[in-house]
Amino acid sequence: MKRIEINGHSHIHYERDTYTPEEALKRSKEYYDWLDTRRTVREIADKPVPKELIENLIMAASTAPSGAHKQPWTFCAISNQHIKSEIRKAAEKEERESYDNRMSDRWLKDLEPIGTDSDKPFIENAPWIIVVFKKAYEQIDGEKANNYYVNESVGIACGMILSAIHKAGLVTLTHTPSPMNFLTNILERPSNERPFLLLPIGYPENEVYVPDLVRKPLEEVAVFYE
Repeated sequence: MKRIEINGHSHIHYERDTYTPEEALKRSKEYYDWLDTRRTVREIADKPVPKELIENLIMAASTAPSGAHKQPWTFCAISNQHIKSEIRKAAEKEERESYDNRMSDRWLKDLEPIGTDSDKPFIENAPWIIVVFKKAYEQIDGEKANNYYVNESVGIACGMILSAIHKAGLVTLTHTPSPMNFLTNILERPSNERPFLLLPIGYPENEVYVPDLVRKPLEEVAVFYE
């Protein structure tokens, strides 16, 4: 493998497949059509999912770019039923407070087509949940070290794990009970980590219904300057 030195650090030669414009267009359309079948699913079966599969999903997410390659994330994968039950109990407590007191009338109105409420059985039903933590900073030998673009980096990693979950034929949903400090306590995470996202992962139930929603067309999500 060819290498060069830059600023005293080794860089390796990068190679990958490239395609003709026609093939690239075909592949991009196929990927979009496939990814457009992804949906948020709350009816998750308790059918077992191998630990190795979850490990692969996490490693796929960890290929995400990050500020200065700090990789400021921790993926806590939980199959322990007692811990899942504790998380559900705490999440539903916060969700009830949100639905009853924190959310505005407009927010609640916007949620009506989706059909959500404060009950979160998927946290216990799913064979695995992954709680993603962002590392606000590193702790190295008792000293703080900076991380950079933490929210952006962790957000990209979460997008990549969503795609990996879909690729594996599994389903999930993005759950963000607010506040989420209870996750830090239950999972006994260090002070430099902050909960970012909870993902229940598994196979869909035999019969699942999702909201009949339409994604925005290209002209509403993109602006081209040619």
